[in-house]
Amino acid sequence: MNRLIVVVFCFFYILGFGQQIEGQWSGNLQVQGTKLKLVFNIYKSTRGYEATMDSPDQGVTAIPVTIIHIKDSILSLGIDQIGMSYKGVVENDTIIGEFKQSGFELPLYLIKNKTKGNKTLKRPQEIIPSFPYQIEDVLFDNNKDNITLAGTLTFPKKIKKVPAVILISGSGQQNRDSEVYGHKPFFVLSDYLTRKNIAVLRFDDRGVGKSEGTFKNATSFDFAEDVKSAIDYLRNRPEIDNNKIGLIGHSEGGIIASIVASYSPNVSFIILLAGTGIPGIKVLLAQQEKIAETMNLGKDEIEKLLDTNKKIYEIIQENDHIDQQKNKLRKFLVSESESNEKEKSYTDDYIEFQIDQMTTPWFKNFLDYDPADALRNVKCPVLAMGGTKDIQVNSKVNLMAISKALKDGGNRNYSFKELPGLNHLFQNCNTCLMDEYIKLEETFSEEALEIIGSWILKRCQIR
Repeated sequence: MNRLIVVVFCFFYILGFGQQIEGQWSGNLQVQGTKLKLVFNIYKSTRGYEATMDSPDQGVTAIPVTIIHIKDSILSLGIDQIGMSYKGVVENDTIIGEFKQSGFELPLYLIKNKTKGNKTLKRPQEIIPSFPYQIEDVLFDNNKDNITLAGTLTFPKKIKKVPAVILISGSGQQNRDSEVYGHKPFFVLSDYLTRKNIAVLRFDDRGVGKSEGTFKNATSFDFAEDVKSAIDYLRNRPEIDNNKIGLIGHSEGGIIASIVASYSPNVSFIILLAGTGIPGIKVLLAQQEKIAETMNLGKDEIEKLLDTNKKIYEIIQENDHIDQQKNKLRKFLVSESESNEKEKSYTDDYIEFQIDQMTTPWFKNFLDYDPADALRNVKCPVLAMGGTKDIQVNSKVNLMAISKALKDGGNRNYSFKELPGLNHLFQNCNTCLMDEYIKLEETFSEEALEIIGSWILKRCQIR
C-alpha cells in the first residue's frame, strides 16, 4: 500500500535480449558524497525476462522494473512509479551506464554477482492452454472520464446467465493479471473461478497496458468509476446474470470494491482480499512499524521513524494545495536531515524525489480516507479474508475494523477468514518478508482459492 516502501504491481515489457542478462547486478551511486547501493535482480519467468530493484541503504526491496530492453548490448531499465531510468553498455559481467531520476543524472557502474545462481522461476499454477472456457479480449468505456479500458473476459462455453466477478487490483499501476515478481495472481484466480462456471472480468488499470487514461493523478474514487463502468459493461453481456455480479478487490482494491458497493445497487456481493478497514494513515504507520521490526531496527529507531512519518503525513493532511504541501515538506525534511548525521546526504535530490512521491492526489486521498465510511453503507453480502503473516496489512486489526463498520451499518450478511501462514499475496510463506514473494513458486493459496469459489457458488446458489 505504501508507495515509498512497499511494492507496487506493474507490467513488465519484454522487447528482446542480445545476451545472457539474468542474475543480480549491483553498484553504488555517489549521492552528496555518500555511496547509495542499488541492486537490480533480472530473472526469467514463464512470460519472459523481468526485473526488480533493491535500495538496501534505504531499506527498500523488490521495486518492480516496468521497462526492460536490451539491443546491441545496450541495456535500458525504467521504473515509471518513481521516475527512474538506467541505460548502460553490457560487457560480460559489467554494465557501464547512467542513472537518471528527478532531473539529475549520475554514473552507475554495475557488476554481476556470480554467487547468485541463475534459474527460471517456476510458476506451477499458471495453466498452459488450451482452456475449457471462452476467453475474450474486451473494451469498455468510462463515459464520465471519457476513457476506454481494456481487459479479458472469461466465461463458460455453453452455459448462459452465469454469475460474474470483476477483479480489482491494489495500489500502483497494474495490468489485468496483477503481475508481480513473475506471478500472475489475477490470472490464477480467474482460471480457477471460470472453471467453476463463474465468469471473470479482469482489466488493465487506466494508463496501463491497453487501457486509456492517466494513472498519475487518479484516486481510489476515480478507480471506482472504472469498476462501475465494468459493471455496466457486464450487464449488457448476454452470458451474464445481471443479478449476480460481484467484486473481488485486493488490498486497495478492497477499498475500491467497498466504495462501489456502497452506492451501486448492481453489486450482488464483494470479496475483500487483504483489504483495509482503518484510515490510510494508520495503515501506513502500522505497516512501517512491522517492516522496521523485520529489519531488526531498535525500539528507539522505530519510534523516531514513526514520529517523523506521522509528522510528514500530518503536513500533507493539513494542506490541500500541492504547492503548500511541497513547501512545508521541504522545510521539514531539510530540518530533519540537518539534525541527523546519517541523513545529511539526502538534503537535495533525494528530498525532492520523496516530496514528489508524497504530493499526489492519490497519496493525500489515501491518508485521509477511512474505509469504514463506505463499509457502513454496504448492504450486500461480504467475504473478507486476510493472511496472518501479512506484514503490509495487519489481518486481525483490519478484519475487526471491517466487521465493526459493517455491523454499525446494519449489515449482518458477512463472513471473515483469517488464514494462517499466508502473506499479503495469499502465498504460503516461510520468512514471509516482501523479498520472499519472488522466491515462492506458489502464486495463490489453493485453500484461499477454494474458500473464494465455494463462497461465491453458495451465494449464487450454484452446485
